Amino acid sequence: MDLQEQSHRRLNILTGEWILCSPHRTKRPWQGKKEALPKNERPSYDPNCYLCPGNTRAGGKVNPNYTSTFAFTNDFAALQNDTNSVDFEDGLLTAKSENGICRVLCYSPDHSKTMADLSNEEIVKVIDLWKDEFKQLSEGDKIAYVQIFENKGSIMGCSNPHPHGQIWAQSTVPMEVQKKSYHQKKYFDNKQHTLLSTYLDQELTKKERILYQNEAFVVLVPFWALWPYETMILPKTAAQNISSLSENEQAHFADALSKITKAYDQLFEVSFPYSAGIHQAPCDGNDYPEWHWHMSFYPPLLRSATVKKFMVGYEMFAEPQRDITAEMAASKLRALIESN
Repeated sequence: MDLQEQSHRRLNILTGEWILCSPHRTKRPWQGKKEALPKNERPSYDPNCYLCPGNTRAGGKVNPNYTSTFAFTNDFAALQNDTNSVDFEDGLLTAKSENGICRVLCYSPDHSKTMADLSNEEIVKVIDLWKDEFKQLSEGDKIAYVQIFENKGSIMGCSNPHPHGQIWAQSTVPMEVQKKSYHQKKYFDNKQHTLLSTYLDQELTKKERILYQNEAFVVLVPFWALWPYETMILPKTAAQNISSLSENEQAHFADALSKITKAYDQLFEVSFPYSAGIHQAPCDGNDYPEWHWHMSFYPPLLRSATVKKFMVGYEMFAEPQRDITAEMAASKLRALIESN
């Protein structure tokens, strides 16, 4: 099978779901929607920004004059931590209450920066914040899972351009994590080895989708990638969550984050939009030796800074589909990283 020329399906080993790949469609002309480019130039301080140091947020609270990172509980949180624990059933209509905490994490006091603009030392401070927040939230009595994520760019629904991410900690384990838990446990019970460790060994041997590696981390395009320039950062040593990261590992994690975010910005010469998130083991009191935490980037841009990937039609009613293969995307991104 020629994976770069003919249509085929690829299996996502973490979720058990299939993705249709249609590489021959990259030759078709584009007459669809083109996005307006956002303004790249922003001031270091914006008096109208709810996240800048010293400013008043929409909820009325005032930010401290922070000089590094800063975290606070979302003034308009999607999850409430005082919800009554009740179930609702009416025939086939079922609902369950959900408790949780939503946190906002400012990466820098500088309004003009993104992750790609931060120094490795500044990114280490962001990782420190991720670790501290994860530790505090995961120890909560009602918390079963902690999701760390970032939406970058207005295309991804980000309402504020100030460099920041979020954490949603909730009382149940969300569906995407449940799927990944199931398939990792199934493999671990059979092989006594984590699924992603075996996968990483194979990728390092083939080298087709590897973008960058250092002492502790590998940046790659997953074989089953759905988004056009989707990537994953994988620790070489399996661990259930980020709390076990040493100072040395944090420095290498920061290096990997810097490399991929800078490459993204160079790809179409635009501040590259994406949704990024860290998947790690649930924190519901059980042990998860099968879990190998990882970070994924899901960027929407397809052919240029103005053409994005839409999930419509077949993808909404049948299964996900992509045109650019993982290998095509890896080749472009790897060249950018190697040129720096």
